[in-house]
Amino acid sequence: MTSVPVTLRDGAEIVVRPVAARDGDLLRAGFERLSPQSRYRRFLTAMPELSPSAVAYLTDVDHRDHEALVALDAAGRGVGVARYVRESADPRAAEAAVTVVDDWQGRGVGSLLLRVLADRAREEGVATFTALLLAQNDDMLGLFERLGPVRTVDREPGVVAIEVSLPETGVGEPLSELLRGTASGRLEARPSARLRAEGAPLSEGS
Repeated sequence: MTSVPVTLRDGAEIVVRPVAARDGDLLRAGFERLSPQSRYRRFLTAMPELSPSAVAYLTDVDHRDHEALVALDAAGRGVGVARYVRESADPRAAEAAVTVVDDWQGRGVGSLLLRVLADRAREEGVATFTALLLAQNDDMLGLFERLGPVRTVDREPGVVAIEVSLPETGVGEPLSELLRGTASGRLEARPSARLRAEGAPLSEGS
């Protein structure tokens, strides 16, 4: 994938491109634009800064088993990141994450990044996205069951792991609902140890 210019619904222009090894400072700057509330909601812990090891993980991307895409504004500043990491136990599944800086939330950046990420996932043979949800989210879990195709794939105390099938094109309503539910606070997503190391559960204000 190369750089792709996109015009958002409000007329703002951004560019989406793959994350590169040189993007450490770009990601640090984007992290600093997240409010404490946004950081906690995404990381589920207080995180004052990105550690060197987290930055290394975020930028060490092979674009096959670990894909990461960044959205840049007209000034070249990062305004959002989307990534998936392929599950080692199931190469057709991947845990997904989307994060958008506070002052760009609600403008469609997250929805755009999720669509592009889904396209890249399909190109690499990924058929489902996974997420870990707190088990008390009965309303959202019930919604997913009604929407389909969503299924519970694993459980641990207080946590439900769900699997959302990717449609042949686009994103589909279940994954969009997961995004919107997390952004609105109706749903709390818990990152796996792998994504928690980078600090990015599936969470965004689209």
